[in-house]
This record gives sequence, structure tokens and C-alpha cells, in this order.
Amino acid sequence: MGGRLLAWKGLALRYARGPQLCFPDLGLRTGQHLLLRGASGSGKSSLIALLAGLLQSSQGEVWLGGEALSVLGSAARDALRGRWLGVLPQRLHLCAALSVQDNLRLPFVAVGEAPTEGRIAALAERLGLQGLLKRQPHELSGGQMQRVALARALVREPRLLLLDEPSSSLDDAATDALLALVVSLAAERGVSLLVATHDARVVNRLTEQLGAALQTLDLGVSA
Repeated sequence: MGGRLLAWKGLALRYARGPQLCFPDLGLRTGQHLLLRGASGSGKSSLIALLAGLLQSSQGEVWLGGEALSVLGSAARDALRGRWLGVLPQRLHLCAALSVQDNLRLPFVAVGEAPTEGRIAALAERLGLQGLLKRQPHELSGGQMQRVALARALVREPRLLLLDEPSSSLDDAATDALLALVVSLAAERGVSLLVATHDARVVNRLTEQLGAALQTLDLGVSA
């Protein structure tokens, strides 16, 4: 799988209850973007967790930056994920006990690095968070929390950004603003996007803004 940022082959996941989820083979090169479409239960979030090394597949393999995840221990997978990926989960998982600034320090702490305060400050300014750094998550609006989670995903300058249902709690205006920001940052930083959604607003916006650089994968459930 040389030359590809991310690839998977023969990938499947079976939960204790429910059907087996089988995913078509695919690869993503730097500068390419991928839209994962499918109804609830089609496996979008599961595929993102598999690609990030957060779930173990029933069969098949994932390569991230040319390295096979299945041969790595948990610490090595964490380090690889920290080096290559930023993840914006559907449930934002901001630490309620920490300030916004400390939430943005967590990706560095997770991989045993000292936080890069200048990078945190610059990204906070770019995302309009500079006045919110001392607040805690419960003091933020839904849109503000979404931007904090996006900043956390971007702060270690990943090569690939995974977004799971990024519009799930946002109205039309906030959805448009978030997608415009993500596409702009991706272009500025050379970041590839992998976006899972069933929201037609997201599909339409990303298709308009990314054009031929955007691939689409429609997911379904198979036994």
C-alpha cells in the first residue's frame, strides 16, 4: 500500500449482536478527500474507529502512512494515530473538568509531548476561540464546542482529518460555517479529509467545494 496516506482491504467488523459490517476496499492519497455516506447503522462510525485503530477488525487490514495497524501494539498504534490523524468524533468528548486551553493541550499530553503553546494560540485565533481559552466546556455554545473539538483535532498538524457526522448538532448557518472552515484549513495545511455523514447539507457543500478531489463511498450492511 505504498504511497497511500490511508488504505484498507478485506475489512470487516462483527459485533456480539447484529450483522457483520463489511467495507469495500479503498485507498486515499495525500490531497484526496473521502465522503462516507450511509444511513444510521450502516457502519460509518465503526469504519472511522477501525481506520483510527480504536477498534480491532474481525478480518482485513488497515494501513496508515504505509504501516499495517494489525502488527502494532496499543502504544505504537496510539503513537501512529497521534502522528498522522486528527479525529472530530460525533460525540465531542471534551473534558468537562478542564478549560478550553487544557483541552487543546491534551493531544500533546496523550503522546508524551510538551504542548506547543504557540500553535495552540495561533489555532485558537484562527478558529475564533482566543476569548474562550479560560472557559470550561459547559460555558460554551454547541457551535463553540464544535470549534474547540476541531481545534483539538488539528493542533498536532495531522495529515488526515476524520470527521464523524460533523453537523449532527448544528443548524444550517453553523453547518455552513464549520464546513467552510474545515475546507479552508485543509487547503491551507494540505490536510486530507474523511467525512462520515448522512446529512444532505454536508454532501452538497463538500461536493461543491472539493469537486474532483472528493471521492464518495456509500456504505450498507451485509451479513
